[in-house]
Amino acid sequence: MLATAALMLTAEGMAESAEILRTAEPAIEETGFDNWNGGTTIWTIYLYVEPERFVKLGDRRELLEDQIDTRFKSIVGSDSRDWYGAKIRPQLQKSANWRESAAEIPEHTRRNIFDGFRIENVAWAGRIDEVAFLARIFDLAKLPSTDSRFGDAAGDIWQHRVNNPEDWSDDWIYGDVRFRLLNGPSDIFIRFLCEMVHPVVRPDRNEALQLVQHINDQLRPVGWTLAEEEKIAGRPRFIGRKLSGQGQRHVSRARSVADALDAGWMQKEIERLENAVDRDPALAIGTAKELVESCCKSILTKRNIPYSTGATLPDLTKALAKELKLVPEGIPDQARGAETVRLILRNLSSLTSYLAELRGLYGTGHGRDGKHRGLEPRHARLAVASAVAFIDFATETHQARQTGSEKVEPG
Repeated sequence: MLATAALMLTAEGMAESAEILRTAEPAIEETGFDNWNGGTTIWTIYLYVEPERFVKLGDRRELLEDQIDTRFKSIVGSDSRDWYGAKIRPQLQKSANWRESAAEIPEHTRRNIFDGFRIENVAWAGRIDEVAFLARIFDLAKLPSTDSRFGDAAGDIWQHRVNNPEDWSDDWIYGDVRFRLLNGPSDIFIRFLCEMVHPVVRPDRNEALQLVQHINDQLRPVGWTLAEEEKIAGRPRFIGRKLSGQGQRHVSRARSVADALDAGWMQKEIERLENAVDRDPALAIGTAKELVESCCKSILTKRNIPYSTGATLPDLTKALAKELKLVPEGIPDQARGAETVRLILRNLSSLTSYLAELRGLYGTGHGRDGKHRGLEPRHARLAVASAVAFIDFATETHQARQTGSEKVEPG
């Protein structure tokens, strides 16, 4: 029946339905019986396809099922009392490591984070006791005790870490199989990290931010970050967030620039950018402008070029362009594409002025009327990408001038 239906669908140009019949794993099940007119048995032929393929079919599934149903009716004919219908379903998968999918945080990343805590002697529970800390995340009454004297994990932990704190090592939690921090779900692991830097647990803002920096250094390569969600009593509360691939590439490049310039303040601006692009586009746009400003000031300072404290961003970029000769006049006119090169470089320098204007229109730092509508995260990513393009080119040019690896014709 399936083979005949596939041939019919192919002949009628319904290639996708025919391919489903050829490749799916079929199973038939009696799913109903109608007593009317002598009785009709209802059969459902389940066509099991890979989960990824099932998702990609989307709304087309119903159309494909209808096409297959119609061919079944033609094959069976009106003489049969049985009725056949097709249903496309995802095929069940057997996989030993399905919990460690691409979206999961790998074990080696978790170990690196915990090793960093060990090296710095970080008290993971902060200023509260360990039972109270873990109760913020886990239902300790439902977790078993390793000590027969106690009925659950709460009593067990209290006995060996509060009543007798030297019974277990300070880092016992990282490897305790009951909590599965090394190989369990990512959301539990991220929740544990967020609670570690929660203002109630770690009220020292600078200490919390230093821990977040260490954590994010390890999480970013695997597509995660701790991002500020809100403030509690003036201190940040963090949540876990997956990073978008494109935005992450820009942020990574910006970090390389900040490292090359040894600019600590730029690193803080980049951290703010990373946290704000999706959550607060206005803040991201304003920060993109500030990032360019910090880059200009850092390079001008390194090159001993004075600038006034009240210099605007266009003033700073103009001074930087002049110092670095970002728009070289020495390109010979006969060189192929000379004018195009000049235009690209001039526009790159002008880009900072556009950022300042965009920040004035949509960024932070200005009051709005009630009808004001902000931009979307994609616009913020455009501003960030533009800012990174400028600081990347300016920094590479600065380094090339320093090393003498690039010859500049006098203008």
